[in-house]
Amino acid sequence: MLSEVLSLLSNYPHAKILDGTLGLGGYSEAILEAFPGSEVLGIDRDNEAVKFSRERLKVYGSRFTAMLQNFGRLSEIPGIDGYDAYVFDLGVSNMQLALPERGFSFNADGPLDMRMNPDDDSCPTAAEILNNSDAETLTEIFRLYGEERYARKIASAIKRHPPITRTSELVDLIRETLPQPVQRKMGTHPARRVFQALRIYVNNETGELEALLKSLREVSAMREAVILFVSYHSLEDRLIKRAFREWQGEGIGKVLTRHPMTPSPEETERNYKARSAKLRAFFTSRD
Repeated sequence: MLSEVLSLLSNYPHAKILDGTLGLGGYSEAILEAFPGSEVLGIDRDNEAVKFSRERLKVYGSRFTAMLQNFGRLSEIPGIDGYDAYVFDLGVSNMQLALPERGFSFNADGPLDMRMNPDDDSCPTAAEILNNSDAETLTEIFRLYGEERYARKIASAIKRHPPITRTSELVDLIRETLPQPVQRKMGTHPARRVFQALRIYVNNETGELEALLKSLREVSAMREAVILFVSYHSLEDRLIKRAFREWQGEGIGKVLTRHPMTPSPEETERNYKARSAKLRAFFTSRD
């Protein structure tokens, strides 16, 4: 939803902008190109993404800075309350999906890792979660973070299976567990919801989003700024929607998107990942 994001940012052509989910640098590059007077700080918890984007966008000189940081720790960034726009495109990046060794993709075989920061040894891998959790815990993870209808059935099958360490092993197990008529009715890959749930749980994405929203609430009370979120599943969207409504009720700004903006049919055709995207925006005001 890049064009919609740029449209909402169009009132800030000379702004300091935070790209809170840097990834491959696509959003940062588009912002720097669209608004020649802008400066962008891009942050990401994935060091490979930071290094890649730093190299990719070095042509912009001092207008672009990349930093290794988790957006849930936004308040630790010096001068974070001095930005005019904050942009967050949530979820997994294309780079992470494209590298089988990262373990995010159900379409390629690789180790079941799924850590957005693979250098963080304190963070358990998806394989460790699967093999060290009981069936009840896995059922709750799949239901809460993946909205998986067959969570209990899949969780029980996993616990009857030898330790699972590869993405292909998990995909095969899910295909074997779910009846063919069920898989045909899904209209999508049968492992998608389970992979989503594991990724969210491994990286504590919900907790990080809640911490981010708390930090943004504090920033919102200090200056005028626009805050944009692109989310990809209902749990994230509900948290953002609720926070924006609470902020508006507190009188620190206004919701710019009464209903979330969604991708055009043309964008969905170009990028299947965008089909579930929802864009919400909030403008903070000192009035």
